Amino acid sequence: MDIEIVKILTLSIKISLIVKVIADDKIPFLKGVLEPYADVVYLPGKEITRNILIDADAMLIRTRTKCNEQLLRGTNVRFIGTATIGFDHIDSQYCEKNNVRWTNAPGCNSSSVQQYIASALLTVASSFRFCLREKTLGIIGVGNVGSKVAIMAKILGMNVLLNDPPRARKEGDMGFVKIERILREADIVTLHVPLTMSGEDRTYHLFDEVTIKKMKKDSWLFNSSRGEVVNNAALRFSLESDALKGAVIDVWENEPDIDTDLLSKVFAATPHIAGYSTDGKANGTAMVVNSLRSFFSLPLENWYPVNVPKPAFSEIVIDGSGKTEEDIIREAVLHTYSIKTDDDKFRQSPSDFEKQRGDYPLRREFPSWSVKLLNSTEYVRSVIENMGFRIVG
Repeated sequence: MDIEIVKILTLSIKISLIVKVIADDKIPFLKGVLEPYADVVYLPGKEITRNILIDADAMLIRTRTKCNEQLLRGTNVRFIGTATIGFDHIDSQYCEKNNVRWTNAPGCNSSSVQQYIASALLTVASSFRFCLREKTLGIIGVGNVGSKVAIMAKILGMNVLLNDPPRARKEGDMGFVKIERILREADIVTLHVPLTMSGEDRTYHLFDEVTIKKMKKDSWLFNSSRGEVVNNAALRFSLESDALKGAVIDVWENEPDIDTDLLSKVFAATPHIAGYSTDGKANGTAMVVNSLRSFFSLPLENWYPVNVPKPAFSEIVIDGSGKTEEDIIREAVLHTYSIKTDDDKFRQSPSDFEKQRGDYPLRREFPSWSVKLLNSTEYVRSVIENMGFRIVG
């Protein structure tokens, strides 16, 4: 046997005896990847307890596992990887004080949220009979996700206002505006901030009764960041009193036990799945696997899932005869993802919040689709191509 193969096999055996990983069983594409190099135990996120972690070296989790002193004290955990953008479920101060390395997956699902917001914008515009090119979108939080939403909105011809105080302090005010201007001028406000409980950039209840009252009359609020960024009771009151035209809500306070009265009043409601494209999931898993590999020096270089499923029928044929340019663009976007499909399913059974997330169906992002346009315009072709679709024919 080749001497290098012997070395790799020997190293793999040694690592598997040393490294024990507890993993959320809903992290996609993970099963079988680490088993040649580690002992892996898969559990639902809420069933990962301190007793289970006593002899574990690493955790791979999602947002449902709260990593704090109560969970980690007295365990052998040295590494935590969350396959999510957000990391407010990890007590970073405790981890740093106790030499627990943690990592998240920044930007992994940014294109997925971009797709979700595109579907929401185009669906709202169609339902309320306005053109997006006549509207102003205010984006609160311009990180990986907010930046991609801004690009998409500009491609759709919207006027875009950006607010991101941390970036403005670091980079200068050029390109950013104060939140007061967004509240005053934006027809639609979309939130893409992390959850921060205190400090100068606190986002907990950033949108409360006072903030919402300052929003432009007949404006919309979209939240796909964290539920606690919006005071859900205040939002419900504003919708009941017609202070807002409507809302699109993907994230909720007290998930999965959400305010069903608020659910009944929003235009579109989904169970925290904006970032749940199959591409986003694959990206998140790859990022934490590679971080774990680096931390424990596993012989698993630049891993990425090879079995990401493709759409059954990936070519979209659109005849633009008798349709507006925005109608054609909408048809392409909604073919890849229709927010109302998830909304309908969620309203039928909101108590299945976690099950709907765990069993979420295949959703591929724009680059996985090709579009054949008939009787259309160069403008439409340009917009669809710039959004990431492949144009054929």
